[in-house]
Amino acid sequence: MSGLVLDGVSAAYRGTTVLHEVDLTVERGELLVVLGPSGAGKSTVLRVVAGLEPVTTGRVHIAGRDVTDQRPGLRNVSMVFQSYALFPHLSVVENIAFGMEVRDIPRRQARERARAAAETVGCAGLLDRRPGQLSGGERQRVALARALVREPDVFLLDEPLSNLDLALRVEMRTELRALHDRIGATMVHVTHDQTEALVLADRIAVLRDGRVEQVGTPDQIWRTPASTFVARFVGSPAMNLLPADGALRPNGAAPELPDEPLEIGFRPEAVTLDAADGAPATVERVEVIGEDAYAYLTVAAGQPVVARVPAARRPDKGATVRVGVRWADTHLFHAASGRRYAP
Repeated sequence: MSGLVLDGVSAAYRGTTVLHEVDLTVERGELLVVLGPSGAGKSTVLRVVAGLEPVTTGRVHIAGRDVTDQRPGLRNVSMVFQSYALFPHLSVVENIAFGMEVRDIPRRQARERARAAAETVGCAGLLDRRPGQLSGGERQRVALARALVREPDVFLLDEPLSNLDLALRVEMRTELRALHDRIGATMVHVTHDQTEALVLADRIAVLRDGRVEQVGTPDQIWRTPASTFVARFVGSPAMNLLPADGALRPNGAAPELPDEPLEIGFRPEAVTLDAADGAPATVERVEVIGEDAYAYLTVAAGQPVVARVPAARRPDKGATVRVGVRWADTHLFHAASGRRYAP
């Protein structure tokens, strides 16, 4: 049985359609990450699942039940917000137990379950504190514990790590993945951070302007992007995209190409700067990040290319290099639609 199904779901906000016939299936026990830029409709997906936003067309199914017309309280989902949404006047244990107590679960039982959830997420030593006495990471753990005690059919996580500093964000995403593996819950995690998505997800759904651009494993999203949008959005620096009939011609046996405009894409790590028959390019600038360097180049007709090279062998700014790439390391896209070319 699937944990969650969105079947042709569209949703509008103040007369503007923000989701367009979204089809998504999240398997039971799967961690699906919804990835996209601001305004793509990521949070709206969660709000539709939670029942906080109505759908204009389509159906929502949770654990085999059609919940499209059900109130939020009947859907058995838990949502962790970006702001954590903790009550400042309540202690940690009271925050975790609050949802159970308002559903008339006996206070003693609610507190026992709250302590067990706190133990699971690593905040059992904070039960008597109030949110104002906690760090960002500690507040995040409390919010997760509060979601956990409901034993929901689906966990909905709305950019829960975005308010943390980089080091803590890395730590918390590791802990979140470990928590998922430990409890085997169905989770939908929304983020604009591609690294977070690639590290956390069993599968990724890339959203663009309220439409699903691609769904796949992190490896599929990285290695076989379905469109130039995915190719540009996933990867830092982004995938290089140039006209396939431009000055840069890849090495090796070329595939048979159709008689239409195509774009050729390749990752910065696929580029070499000393190809004997490569296209001449000028080094505009070089960024060094630890052992790696990123050379920003300009080939003929002002077309930009980024190359990742060892920092110890980086070229100088203003130098002329010869850019090479193999056909085996390239991707082809239809120039008109941006969709991946399939011969």
